[in-house]
Amino acid sequence: MKAVILVGGFGTRLRPLTLTKPKPLVEFANKPIILHQIEALKDVGVTEVILAINYQPQVMRSVLEEFEMKVGIKITCSQETEPLGTAGPLALVREKLSESDETFFVLNSDVTCRYPFKEMIEFHKSHGGEASILVTKVDEPSKYGVVVLDEETGRVRNFVEKPKIFVGNKINAGIYLLNTCLLDRIQPRPTSIEREVFPTIANEGQLFAMVLTGFWMDIGQPKDYLKGLRLYLDHERRNSPQDFSRGPNIIGNVLIDSSAKVGEGCIIGPDVVVGPDCVIESGVRLSSCTLMKGVRVKNSAHVSGSIIGWYSTIGESVLVSNMAVLGEDVHVSDTMYLNGVVVLPHKEIKSHFVKPEIIM
Repeated sequence: MKAVILVGGFGTRLRPLTLTKPKPLVEFANKPIILHQIEALKDVGVTEVILAINYQPQVMRSVLEEFEMKVGIKITCSQETEPLGTAGPLALVREKLSESDETFFVLNSDVTCRYPFKEMIEFHKSHGGEASILVTKVDEPSKYGVVVLDEETGRVRNFVEKPKIFVGNKINAGIYLLNTCLLDRIQPRPTSIEREVFPTIANEGQLFAMVLTGFWMDIGQPKDYLKGLRLYLDHERRNSPQDFSRGPNIIGNVLIDSSAKVGEGCIIGPDVVVGPDCVIESGVRLSSCTLMKGVRVKNSAHVSGSIIGWYSTIGESVLVSNMAVLGEDVHVSDTMYLNGVVVLPHKEIKSHFVKPEIIM
């Protein structure tokens, strides 16, 4: 069984982190985003994962061998010479996907959830249609494209983009299970599977939707990354509590890599991830944040609601808050205040920023 992960383009929404690494290789809970998906696919019997990419392919390929060895799965790249949307990349690998009549998964690389792949396989077999899509419930469907379906059978009736009146509360979750015959409907040109392919299949009664239970988030931008992290940590805590940090100064869900060093008098949590080789000095306060590999946070600093990029330094008594995102190798001088800033890599910050802005 095979799977295609739609890696796509430049990861602009997650800059400045994606100025250092392609988005799928950015760590999420101390593991590359895409590795979460690959491991879950391996668990249900997928033997080959194809990454559809058009940005920094050489960087992606350099880590694929490591992933292959670690997970025990074949990983190949399909490089686009131009952006082909969400359907065009499938036409590029038509021959490989058609080597057998096995169904294949398609995933958007930004998605984190419980990955109910086993349930999707069973659901797909039960209805006999050409395609299954995963849908998730949302509180404000007027912000999204809504999938209207028969609640008993799961058959998709139609799609309604940002409905002004209530037609349903389920949206596309970006995970599909498809029959190989569907590839005959797709040409190797820029094509949207959601807007051009699925509506046609739905009109023919061949598209079915399975409702996801549990958390879901598109983590392709910083605020959603941090929200998705909170949901992920909450889910993982219930399933693998042994992986989480404990102690009198730990609040809620906290993951601290075993190689990190934490000083005395720190208060850490909730919803904090501390990466490998980080150094947290005394009296530091961390909440709702991620520290990537090699970050140093000096005495009495406070980081909340923010992402700190690789090998950056937060000076003494610094306050970083309100969805600040620091790129790789950013160094903040002592006693600074950074409110909601986005800082490009390799910068030194020696002044306060009280209003959100991009620091070039």
